[in-house]
Amino acid sequence: MKFADIRDLTGEELRKRMLSSREELFEMKMKHSMGQMAAPSEITGKRRDIARIKTALSMKMKSSRGQK
Repeated sequence: MKFADIRDLTGEELRKRMLSSREELFEMKMKHSMGQMAAPSEITGKRRDIARIKTALSMKMKSSRGQK
């Protein structure tokens, strides 16, 4: 997921995507601990996606505060 794609989403969409990404990350960690995951590097990618979403959310919050 690229930041340009994330930046265009609304705040509510970002929150929904954050929740689903966190659930996916949890499932990935569980599979990795059980030895069922083929590519553990996907965990790193998912963590970075969550960080991108958090960054976009904070940017939206700052911009909305500045407009008031």
